[in-house]
Amino acid sequence: MRLDFVALCVIISQVYGKNVTDDKYTPVVMWHGMGDSCCFVFSLGSLKKLIERTLDNRIYVKSLEIGGSYIRDYESGYFIHPDKQIEDACIQITNDKNLKNGFNAIGFSQGSQFLRALVQRCPSAKVKNLITLGGQHQGVYGLPNCPSLTTKTCEYLREILNFAAYAGWVQRTLVQATYWHDPKNEDIYRTKSTFIAEINNEKSVNQKYIDRLQKLENFVMVKFMNDSMVQPVDSSWFGFYKPGSDVELMTLEQSDIFTKEKLGLKKMKEDGKLKFIEIEGNHLQFRNEWFIENIVNAYLKN
Repeated sequence: MRLDFVALCVIISQVYGKNVTDDKYTPVVMWHGMGDSCCFVFSLGSLKKLIERTLDNRIYVKSLEIGGSYIRDYESGYFIHPDKQIEDACIQITNDKNLKNGFNAIGFSQGSQFLRALVQRCPSAKVKNLITLGGQHQGVYGLPNCPSLTTKTCEYLREILNFAAYAGWVQRTLVQATYWHDPKNEDIYRTKSTFIAEINNEKSVNQKYIDRLQKLENFVMVKFMNDSMVQPVDSSWFGFYKPGSDVELMTLEQSDIFTKEKLGLKKMKEDGKLKFIEIEGNHLQFRNEWFIENIVNAYLKN
């Protein structure tokens, strides 16, 4: 009798593509942006609870904490090179048994490009849907806002980026410099950038980066139409300034990254895997209702 029940379970599981005893949703991994931390109650801590509540607590949500403490995690947004952060995140994911069968990933602001790099670099990161909100996939050329730091410190960071973004010590010590993209000096950018140019395959083409992105079910990019943090705003959709200009813009489809298939995004678009979402408002300003409808219900109910 028990054998018959087990056989029935196997048949149903094969028909519906899911273990009938597993009523949980695919886990979620989140990565915060600059001036934030994994678990602040007013930011990602609140969103973690929102996702769990919306999905009846039948989901595992991990908000990445870099460096092993809240303070170190907060500091990481400014002073720990993305390469080291991604190594840390990869180790965490590799050691988390809840994530071994795959997960959905949500990046906020600079956490967007860090999560994308995680997909490209970390073999154990089996990401189904990569969702980025207010990301800077082509980098930034400007730092207009600087949350959580004093005005004097913000001005100091701006001055460094404007005049010395590609100096070796700046690239090593200031996170924002690693995705600084000077459209008027593209050759220097490609040569000196220690992060964004590398993960965009602009230094040399790493086929593994292309192959791993191709495995995504969806690559969702959310652009905030009145974003004063991301310059230019279109970087959230892989758009950027045309080479030689800091005024004239080009879309993803007009860029070398797309036309020369440096990341395989052209094929992903043809396959219907690229999703472009726009929302009114400034950087990361959205209502819970919008997040539930456009992110949770659309991409996390799997």
